Amino acid sequence: MRFYLKNIVLWPRTDRRAPRVLRLADKKLNVITGASKTGKSAVIPIIDYCLGSERCAVPVSTIRDACSWFGVVVSTSEGEKLLARREPGDQQSTGDMFVLEGETVRIPDSIADKNTNVDAVKRMLDRLAGLSNLGFDPTQLEGGFKGRPSFRDLLAFTFQPQNIVANPDVLFFKADTMEHKEKLRTIFPYVLGAMTPELLAQRWEIDQLSSELRRKERELNAKQQASSQWRAELHNWVSEARDLGLIAEDVAVAGQTERELLNALERVTEKTSADMRLTETALDAAAIEASELEKEEGAVSLQLVEVKSRLENMTRLRSAVDGYTGAIKKQRDRLYLSRWLRDLASSQPASCPVCGGNLEQAQDELTSLCDALAGVEATARQLEPVPAVFDKELVQVRDQLRALTDNLKGIRLRRDAVVARSSRIRDEQWRRSAVDRFLGRVEQAVEVLKAPQGEFDFESEVVELRRRLEQLRAAAADGLARERQKAALQRVSVSMSRLLPRLDSERPNDPAELNIADLTIRVIGPSGRPDFLWEIGSGANWLSYHVAVMLALHDLFLSQKANPVPSFLVLDQPSQVYFPRKLAGRPIDNDDPALADEDVAAVSRVFEILAEAAKTVDGLQVLVLDHAGSEVWGEADDVNLVEEWRDGKALVPSDWIIR
Repeated sequence: MRFYLKNIVLWPRTDRRAPRVLRLADKKLNVITGASKTGKSAVIPIIDYCLGSERCAVPVSTIRDACSWFGVVVSTSEGEKLLARREPGDQQSTGDMFVLEGETVRIPDSIADKNTNVDAVKRMLDRLAGLSNLGFDPTQLEGGFKGRPSFRDLLAFTFQPQNIVANPDVLFFKADTMEHKEKLRTIFPYVLGAMTPELLAQRWEIDQLSSELRRKERELNAKQQASSQWRAELHNWVSEARDLGLIAEDVAVAGQTERELLNALERVTEKTSADMRLTETALDAAAIEASELEKEEGAVSLQLVEVKSRLENMTRLRSAVDGYTGAIKKQRDRLYLSRWLRDLASSQPASCPVCGGNLEQAQDELTSLCDALAGVEATARQLEPVPAVFDKELVQVRDQLRALTDNLKGIRLRRDAVVARSSRIRDEQWRRSAVDRFLGRVEQAVEVLKAPQGEFDFESEVVELRRRLEQLRAAAADGLARERQKAALQRVSVSMSRLLPRLDSERPNDPAELNIADLTIRVIGPSGRPDFLWEIGSGANWLSYHVAVMLALHDLFLSQKANPVPSFLVLDQPSQVYFPRKLAGRPIDNDDPALADEDVAAVSRVFEILAEAAKTVDGLQVLVLDHAGSEVWGEADDVNLVEEWRDGKALVPSDWIIR
């Protein structure tokens, strides 16, 4: 992502003074050097605050008392943007912001009032980064570790403040808190290019289609598992229509599907009593149907009796096993006291622990009780619990009982309807009014019958949903994302292997890899054992791995098309590991630590590698804030000295400070 820092701006509390402007160069190593207590470590918090941080981490007292607004001018693909944020005063932060946009931006002498807020600026930064509006987990609500990526998350790769740049336990900005650590683990595949916005969209579509498919499958299953009563009612209407001569006699024979029967009823609703074709054959057919239904009822009744008997036997068996197991347990618990008394009698003078009586004469009784206990325990071990398959079989028997009960109810409903209808037809065989009444009822009945059955093309919709899901799952397979992530991490490791031999590392030739799960670096020793960064001693080692991995990551980011990570890297006090005693003490104004010759050489190599990366990694901008002066890094190529804060010069001009 093209996103450079062009200016860092501070506005004083009085309009009589001009704003303080630090001018940075893009695609170069920018250096701000100076003595202690000049404001170097406030630069990262100022940039972070202007880019929408939740709280203001700019040091209180001198800097915040002297400034009314903080700002940065950034260069983007849309031109320059001034992002200024009000000094929060007694609050932890404020949402008041002032934004100017254009091809080039003129920094105003003062800011009268806000013209936007921090939430709007965050949305603008998310848009500039081209971030997806979709979260990483479609099932999770907005926010949380699996929520959508944001520009704020990406700043983990741009800042290495003083407490991070050589930290053995924390590799990335703000990854020392659980919230940021979990979110960073989530977004890592995204910034590595393994998880793309298109892949996120496919996963969301998969989740939505899966939900719709589950709903439609439930509906389809309900339609396919329509109860026997529903089918009996459908057959009853068709049979009555046949008896009235409104449909052909062969429609109600076995083998007709529910769809065919329902279609026949729909055609009946288009007829009138003039279409009635009542014959004696129809009446005979009704009698035959009633006889067949009685036979079917008898067969189902026998099946129902068998299933009921089986269910009762299984229930009694379960109850007997549970009861016998409980009885054995009670016997074992009661007899266990005898073993304790026997052990007690053998380990100390044979006296009862309760009454103090002599136990020697009771040895035979205790032995008999212990033998009984052993027998009970053996019986308990031989008694196997009821297997899980028994419970499964019990559920199946109960389901079978319900199905047979429903089937029997349906058969009886159809039989009663045929018997009642047959006598009525003979009594009213030529009364067309009966047909007219039937037609009036069947039209409404057809609508009712269609409701549970639904449209018959419903199954084709389910098939199409399954086909689409298979296509999406093949395109969004986790294996493909893992392969892309593995390739990206391998490239990071290769880049680190080129940088580490040039840095002050004790194990420059041992392969190093970025471990996303632990957000740290693993170094593989000659024995093959992986050592984590916190297991490797020396601040110089920690600094070397921090510098190597950050440059390797930015090399990867800038090689990818439309990667969302900003193209700048800010490091604060990388040379601190070479003068720990100075940092541990109380620094004195304008007191620069003295470095040994070998330390100077090590720090110089860090600056040389950073300058080389800014030059060779297309689009990378680096800013270093450090005590080290030009005698340390002066020989590095393409270094832009932003400012040197010594001899009374600092981030905040002395005449701004309120005495």
